[in-house]
Amino acid sequence: MSSNNSSSKVVTVDEQALKQADEQAVDEDGFPVIDETPEFEATVEQGVQAKVDANHPDGIVDTSDDRIHGATLEQEERIRAREDELERISAQAGMGLQEGRAKRTRAIAADQNKASRVEFQKRAASVDPMADPERADPRTELSREQLAAVNKQSMRLAKELDGWSRAAISRRLSEAVVGGQDLTSAVVNVFEELQTAPGHVIPIAKLEEVSRKEVSIEGRVETLWDPSHPSIAQVGLIADDSGQTRVTIWKSSDAPWIEEGEQVRIHKAARNWHEGRVSLAVTGWSMIHFPERGRWWE
Repeated sequence: MSSNNSSSKVVTVDEQALKQADEQAVDEDGFPVIDETPEFEATVEQGVQAKVDANHPDGIVDTSDDRIHGATLEQEERIRAREDELERISAQAGMGLQEGRAKRTRAIAADQNKASRVEFQKRAASVDPMADPERADPRTELSREQLAAVNKQSMRLAKELDGWSRAAISRRLSEAVVGGQDLTSAVVNVFEELQTAPGHVIPIAKLEEVSRKEVSIEGRVETLWDPSHPSIAQVGLIADDSGQTRVTIWKSSDAPWIEEGEQVRIHKAARNWHEGRVSLAVTGWSMIHFPERGRWWE
Protein backbone atom coordinates (compact mmCIF):
# COMPACT_ATOMS: atom_id res chain seq x y z
CA MET A 1 0.00 0.00 0.00
CA SER A 2 1.48 3.29 -1.13
CA SER A 3 1.17 6.61 0.52
CA ASN A 4 0.56 9.91 -1.28
CA ASN A 5 2.42 11.80 1.56
CA SER A 6 5.81 10.09 0.84
CA SER A 7 8.58 12.65 0.32
CA SER A 8 11.16 10.26 -1.15
CA LYS A 9 12.18 10.81 -4.74
CA VAL A 10 12.35 7.76 -6.96
CA VAL A 11 15.45 7.79 -9.20
CA THR A 12 15.50 5.52 -12.17
CA VAL A 13 18.45 3.43 -13.28
CA ASP A 14 18.86 5.52 -16.42
CA GLU A 15 19.05 8.72 -14.40
CA GLN A 16 21.71 7.21 -12.15
CA ALA A 17 23.72 6.13 -15.15
CA LEU A 18 23.50 9.61 -16.70
CA LYS A 19 24.63 11.21 -13.43
CA GLN A 20 27.64 8.89 -13.15
CA ALA A 21 28.42 9.58 -16.79
CA ASP A 22 28.41 13.34 -16.17
CA GLU A 23 30.80 12.91 -13.22
CA GLN A 24 33.11 10.48 -15.02
CA ALA A 25 35.75 11.72 -17.43
CA VAL A 26 35.25 10.81 -21.09
CA ASP A 27 37.54 10.75 -24.08
CA GLU A 28 37.15 12.65 -27.33
CA ASP A 29 34.79 10.02 -28.71
CA GLY A 30 32.57 10.28 -25.69
CA PHE A 31 33.60 7.04 -24.11
CA PRO A 32 34.32 6.95 -20.34
CA VAL A 33 38.01 6.96 -19.39
CA ILE A 34 38.91 4.07 -17.10
CA ASP A 35 41.92 4.58 -14.71
CA GLU A 36 43.99 1.44 -15.07
CA THR A 37 46.78 2.56 -12.59
CA PRO A 38 47.14 -0.22 -9.99
CA GLU A 39 46.59 0.82 -6.38
CA PHE A 40 49.27 -0.48 -3.97
CA GLU A 41 48.32 -1.33 -0.43
CA ALA A 42 50.54 -2.55 2.43
CA THR A 43 50.16 -6.08 3.65
CA VAL A 44 49.16 -6.76 7.25
CA GLU A 45 52.75 -7.72 8.18
CA GLN A 46 54.16 -4.53 6.64
CA GLY A 47 51.64 -2.39 8.51
CA VAL A 48 52.53 -4.00 11.81
CA GLN A 49 56.28 -3.61 11.21
CA ALA A 50 55.85 0.05 10.24
CA LYS A 51 54.01 0.70 13.48
CA VAL A 52 56.78 -1.03 15.49
CA ASP A 53 59.49 0.96 13.72
CA ALA A 54 57.67 4.23 14.36
CA ASN A 55 57.26 3.61 18.08
CA HIS A 56 60.45 1.75 19.10
CA PRO A 57 63.70 3.82 19.45
CA ASP A 58 65.84 0.90 18.27
CA GLY A 59 63.89 0.81 15.05
CA ILE A 60 64.98 4.31 14.04
CA VAL A 61 68.13 4.18 11.94
CA ASP A 62 69.04 7.88 12.10
CA THR A 63 67.58 10.42 14.50
CA SER A 64 70.04 13.20 13.84
CA ASP A 65 67.67 15.05 11.49
CA ASP A 66 65.15 17.58 12.71
CA ARG A 67 62.33 15.09 12.30
CA ILE A 68 62.13 11.31 12.67
CA HIS A 69 60.79 9.65 9.54
CA GLY A 70 57.64 7.68 10.07
CA ALA A 71 56.81 9.07 13.53
CA THR A 72 54.20 11.52 14.66
CA LEU A 73 55.18 14.53 16.77
CA GLU A 74 54.00 12.79 19.90
CA GLN A 75 55.95 9.65 19.05
CA GLU A 76 59.03 11.68 18.15
CA GLU A 77 58.98 13.54 21.47
CA ARG A 78 58.63 10.27 23.35
CA ILE A 79 61.51 8.67 21.43
CA ARG A 80 63.86 11.63 21.95
CA ALA A 81 63.00 11.83 25.63
CA ARG A 82 63.81 8.14 25.99
CA GLU A 83 67.15 8.59 24.18
CA ASP A 84 68.09 11.49 26.48
CA GLU A 85 67.19 9.43 29.54
CA LEU A 86 69.33 6.51 28.36
CA GLU A 87 72.31 8.83 27.77
CA ARG A 88 71.93 10.34 31.25
CA ILE A 89 71.75 6.89 32.89
CA SER A 90 74.81 5.74 30.94
CA ALA A 91 76.81 8.82 31.96
CA GLN A 92 75.88 8.41 35.64
CA ALA A 93 76.84 4.75 35.55
CA GLY A 94 80.23 5.56 34.01
CA MET A 95 80.92 8.28 36.56
CA GLY A 96 79.94 5.99 39.41
CA LEU A 97 82.39 3.34 38.21
CA GLN A 98 85.23 5.91 38.01
CA GLU A 99 84.56 7.27 41.50
CA GLY A 100 84.32 3.77 42.93
CA ARG A 101 87.57 2.76 41.24
CA ALA A 102 89.40 5.82 42.63
CA LYS A 103 88.05 5.17 46.12
CA ARG A 104 89.12 1.54 46.01
CA THR A 105 92.59 2.56 44.76
CA ARG A 106 93.05 5.00 47.66
CA ALA A 107 91.95 2.36 50.15
CA ILE A 108 94.39 -0.20 48.71
CA ALA A 109 97.26 2.32 48.79
CA ALA A 110 96.50 3.22 52.42
CA ASP A 111 96.45 -0.46 53.40
CA GLN A 112 99.75 -1.05 51.63
CA ASN A 113 101.38 1.94 53.38
CA LYS A 114 100.10 0.76 56.75
CA ALA A 115 101.40 -2.74 56.10
CA SER A 116 104.82 -1.35 55.10
CA ARG A 117 105.05 0.68 58.32
CA VAL A 118 104.12 -2.33 60.44
CA GLU A 119 106.67 -4.50 58.62
CA PHE A 120 109.39 -1.88 59.16
CA GLN A 121 108.54 -1.62 62.86
CA LYS A 122 108.66 -5.41 63.21
CA ARG A 123 112.15 -5.46 61.69
CA ALA A 124 113.19 -2.69 64.07
CA ALA A 125 111.78 -4.74 66.95
CA SER A 126 114.45 -7.39 66.27
CA VAL A 127 116.98 -4.81 67.51
CA ASP A 128 114.79 -2.88 69.96
CA PRO A 129 111.86 -4.91 71.36
CA MET A 130 110.17 -1.67 72.44
CA ALA A 131 109.66 -0.80 68.75
CA ASP A 132 107.38 -3.78 68.19
CA PRO A 133 104.01 -2.35 66.96
CA GLU A 134 102.16 -5.25 68.58
CA ARG A 135 103.70 -4.59 72.00
CA ALA A 136 101.26 -3.21 74.53
CA ASP A 137 101.79 0.09 76.37
CA PRO A 138 104.76 -0.62 78.68
CA ARG A 139 103.05 1.27 81.50
CA THR A 140 100.58 -1.60 81.80
CA GLU A 141 103.48 -3.89 82.75
CA LEU A 142 104.52 -1.79 85.75
CA SER A 143 103.36 -2.31 89.28
CA ARG A 144 101.30 0.37 90.95
CA GLU A 145 104.32 1.63 92.91
CA GLN A 146 106.56 1.69 89.82
CA LEU A 147 103.94 3.55 87.78
CA ALA A 148 103.52 6.16 90.50
CA ALA A 149 107.30 6.72 90.63
CA VAL A 150 107.51 6.96 86.82
CA ASN A 151 104.70 9.52 86.66
CA LYS A 152 106.38 11.62 89.35
CA GLN A 153 109.68 11.69 87.45
CA SER A 154 107.86 12.41 84.19
CA MET A 155 106.31 15.55 85.67
CA ARG A 156 109.76 16.74 86.77
CA LEU A 157 111.43 16.04 83.40
CA ALA A 158 108.60 17.72 81.47
CA LYS A 159 109.56 21.02 83.11
CA GLU A 160 113.16 20.66 81.94
CA LEU A 161 112.59 19.23 78.44
CA ASP A 162 111.13 21.74 76.03
CA GLY A 163 108.72 20.26 73.51
CA TRP A 164 108.10 16.94 75.27
CA SER A 165 104.78 16.07 76.90
CA ARG A 166 104.54 14.32 80.27
CA ALA A 167 102.76 11.37 78.63
CA ALA A 168 105.57 10.85 76.09
CA ILE A 169 108.23 11.03 78.79
CA SER A 170 106.25 8.64 81.01
CA ARG A 171 105.99 6.06 78.23
CA ARG A 172 109.69 6.28 77.43
CA LEU A 173 110.63 5.93 81.11
CA SER A 174 108.33 2.92 81.41
CA GLU A 175 110.00 1.28 78.40
CA ALA A 176 113.40 1.75 80.04
CA VAL A 177 112.22 0.30 83.37
CA VAL A 178 110.49 -2.66 81.71
CA GLY A 179 113.70 -3.20 79.74
CA GLY A 180 115.61 -3.79 82.98
CA GLN A 181 116.93 -0.35 84.02
CA ASP A 182 116.41 0.94 87.53
CA LEU A 183 114.40 4.14 87.76
CA THR A 184 117.41 6.39 88.51
CA SER A 185 119.36 5.17 85.47
CA ALA A 186 116.25 5.36 83.33
CA VAL A 187 115.67 9.00 84.30
CA VAL A 188 119.26 9.97 83.43
CA ASN A 189 119.33 8.08 80.13
CA VAL A 190 115.89 9.22 78.96
CA PHE A 191 116.67 12.83 79.85
CA GLU A 192 119.86 12.80 77.77
CA GLU A 193 118.11 10.96 74.93
CA LEU A 194 115.18 13.38 74.68
CA GLN A 195 117.37 16.40 75.30
CA THR A 196 119.34 15.74 72.13
CA ALA A 197 116.50 14.27 70.03
CA PRO A 198 116.23 15.45 66.40
CA GLY A 199 114.08 18.52 65.87
CA HIS A 200 114.45 19.81 69.42
CA VAL A 201 116.63 22.57 70.79
CA ILE A 202 119.63 21.01 72.51
CA PRO A 203 122.01 22.53 75.08
CA ILE A 204 125.14 23.92 73.48
CA ALA A 205 127.31 21.76 75.76
CA LYS A 206 125.74 18.66 74.15
CA LEU A 207 126.81 19.57 70.61
CA GLU A 208 129.86 17.35 70.80
CA GLU A 209 127.80 14.35 71.87
CA VAL A 210 125.36 14.27 68.96
CA SER A 211 126.30 12.78 65.60
CA ARG A 212 123.74 14.59 63.44
CA LYS A 213 124.88 17.05 60.78
CA GLU A 214 122.08 19.53 61.62
CA VAL A 215 121.10 20.69 65.10
CA SER A 216 118.98 23.35 66.79
CA ILE A 217 120.19 25.61 69.60
CA GLU A 218 119.02 28.70 71.48
CA GLY A 219 121.22 31.25 73.20
CA ARG A 220 122.29 34.85 73.48
CA VAL A 221 124.79 36.51 71.14
CA GLU A 222 127.81 37.24 73.35
CA THR A 223 130.17 38.85 70.86
CA LEU A 224 130.66 39.44 67.14
CA TRP A 225 133.88 40.14 65.25
CA ASP A 226 135.00 40.95 61.73
CA PRO A 227 134.81 37.99 59.32
CA SER A 228 138.06 36.61 57.96
CA HIS A 229 136.60 35.83 54.52
CA PRO A 230 134.46 37.92 52.13
CA SER A 231 131.91 35.09 51.80
CA ILE A 232 131.12 35.30 55.55
CA ALA A 233 128.50 37.83 56.66
CA GLN A 234 128.90 37.55 60.44
CA VAL A 235 130.78 35.44 62.94
CA GLY A 236 130.64 35.36 66.73
CA LEU A 237 129.85 33.43 69.90
CA ILE A 238 126.41 32.30 71.10
CA ALA A 239 126.00 30.97 74.63
CA ASP A 240 123.36 29.39 76.87
CA ASP A 241 123.47 28.18 80.47
CA SER A 242 125.46 25.09 79.49
CA GLY A 243 128.19 26.63 77.36
CA GLN A 244 129.02 28.58 74.19
CA THR A 245 129.87 27.89 70.56
CA ARG A 246 131.16 29.68 67.50
CA VAL A 247 128.52 30.51 64.90
CA THR A 248 129.31 31.51 61.30
CA ILE A 249 126.63 33.13 59.15
CA TRP A 250 127.39 32.81 55.45
CA LYS A 251 126.39 35.55 53.00
CA SER A 252 124.77 32.99 50.70
CA SER A 253 122.19 32.26 53.43
CA ASP A 254 120.72 35.80 53.13
CA ALA A 255 120.15 35.74 56.88
CA PRO A 256 119.29 39.01 58.67
CA TRP A 257 121.86 40.67 60.89
CA ILE A 258 122.01 39.60 64.51
CA GLU A 259 123.05 41.94 67.31
CA GLU A 260 125.23 41.45 70.35
CA GLY A 261 123.15 40.68 73.43
CA GLU A 262 120.19 39.45 71.32
CA GLN A 263 118.45 36.14 72.05
CA VAL A 264 118.26 33.86 68.99
CA ARG A 265 117.06 30.35 68.25
CA ILE A 266 118.71 28.65 65.27
CA HIS A 267 117.15 25.59 63.63
CA LYS A 268 118.96 23.30 61.16
CA ALA A 269 122.36 24.83 61.80
CA ALA A 270 125.16 22.89 60.13
CA ARG A 271 127.38 21.20 62.70
CA ASN A 272 131.14 21.14 61.99
CA TRP A 273 134.50 21.53 63.72
CA HIS A 274 136.75 24.55 64.07
CA GLU A 275 140.19 24.33 65.66
CA GLY A 276 139.27 21.08 67.40
CA ARG A 277 135.97 22.35 68.80
CA VAL A 278 132.44 21.95 67.50
CA SER A 279 130.95 25.01 65.78
CA LEU A 280 127.82 25.90 63.83
CA ALA A 281 127.12 27.50 60.48
CA VAL A 282 123.97 29.26 59.28
CA THR A 283 123.26 28.17 55.67
CA GLY A 284 120.41 28.49 53.21
CA TRP A 285 118.70 25.55 54.95
CA SER A 286 118.80 27.16 58.38
CA MET A 287 115.99 29.01 60.16
CA ILE A 288 116.36 31.71 62.81
CA HIS A 289 113.79 32.75 65.38
CA PHE A 290 114.09 36.04 67.22
CA PRO A 291 112.02 35.59 70.42
CA GLU A 292 112.42 39.23 71.41
CA ARG A 293 111.47 40.43 67.94
CA GLY A 294 108.58 37.97 67.84
CA ARG A 295 109.19 36.70 64.31
CA TRP A 296 110.91 34.00 62.26
CA TRP A 297 113.42 34.25 59.48
CA GLU A 298 114.03 31.36 57.12
